[in-house]
Amino acid sequence: MDFEGKTAIVTGAARGIGRGIALELARRGSNVIIADIDEEPAREVVAEIQAGGTGANYCETDVTQQWSTDDMVEAALEGYGQLDVLVNNAGVGGAPGFATRKTPNIDDWQATFDVNVYGIVNGIQSVEKYMTDRGYGKIVNIASVAGRLGRPGFASYGASKAAAINVSQAWAFKLAPHGINVNAVCPGLIWTPLWQSIGEWRSSMDEQHAGMTPRQVFERAVSDAVPLGREQTPEDVGNAVAFLASDRARSITGQALNVDGGIRMN
Repeated sequence: MDFEGKTAIVTGAARGIGRGIALELARRGSNVIIADIDEEPAREVVAEIQAGGTGANYCETDVTQQWSTDDMVEAALEGYGQLDVLVNNAGVGGAPGFATRKTPNIDDWQATFDVNVYGIVNGIQSVEKYMTDRGYGKIVNIASVAGRLGRPGFASYGASKAAAINVSQAWAFKLAPHGINVNAVCPGLIWTPLWQSIGEWRSSMDEQHAGMTPRQVFERAVSDAVPLGREQTPEDVGNAVAFLASDRARSITGQALNVDGGIRMN
């Protein structure tokens, strides 16, 4: 899967899964726009990619604002002359302090949908005219295994990720006649800042996890839920994204690929 000469945007690429995706695409030769609202860690990712000999630029991006995702696309075109891949990865678990609440409040619902759903919609709307006119493009949206099965406690997050899958299918159908593939990836259990917050929530709100560190909570979840018996990594997701963003996946669109060690077998 050679990405030499191609350009990708990865939103929420300053850390965690987004960073892993950006590094994997760069490793395969793609120029990468690191689109994130958090400048300092984003620029660290840019430097890491550039040190490997691949092009990378930072673009301050708030995916909840259409003008900002428009600017993100413009930055890619101005910097590299073309845009081949959009990875809508930016996501949140809830509003600030969500890990301290036993059930999501209205602010959590608003925050998850603003970033996890409308952020994807904004990103797609910002690239679709360019990709449609060109007759080529790959869009990969990062959903979650949480979007496959509803659970109490983080219903707002799960619902937003279910919506991300549906949005992916809707635009896959719309853009297919224009040579554009749209797919989703559903990560499983990955140790990220989001899971740190989830672990904090469970250790404080759930009796069976009382007294456990967030990492211990996470490791128990992996042991209980993952048939392959191991946690997933940002690199695992990066490999899946790289495949779906490549021409080897030219006949795949409208799909949601689980990268979860077998949590959901569908």
